[in-house]
Amino acid sequence: MKHDYRVLGVVLVFACLLLSACGQSSSTTTAEESHPVKVEHLEGKTPTRETLTEEAAKRLDIQTAEVRDTTVKGLQRKVVPYAAILYDIQGDTWVYTCPKPLTFVRHPITVDYIEGNDVFVSEGPPSGTAVVTVGAAELYGAEVEFQEE
Repeated sequence: MKHDYRVLGVVLVFACLLLSACGQSSSTTTAEESHPVKVEHLEGKTPTRETLTEEAAKRLDIQTAEVRDTTVKGLQRKVVPYAAILYDIQGDTWVYTCPKPLTFVRHPITVDYIEGNDVFVSEGPPSGTAVVTVGAAELYGAEVEFQEE
């Protein structure tokens, strides 16, 4: 049940962000420009791609780090920062990748084990891929919010 409260909290925080952005609309703003995030539902394993406005990314203070390789007991392993891990309400684990500026794609991962701030994964994005370490919960909240509409 702990995860359900987190998702609800994230949705509420993101809703507040959206409402605060609504008060500064301009009569020359198009419908597409008025939303701080554009959510696209994709086919296959990757469920969504989200594109933020520059202002939305600044408000969320989006930060990233790279997936890296390390050697553990002679084996090459991929390591993701613990701050990048997101659990959905089914308990599945994800990270948000950043394939290009202001664009974020939720990517499934398989966690082998966690050691301190390092998460060792057997399946996930390739090494060198930027993953969101600050703002992932808000991105997920935006995705969930738009699925309900």
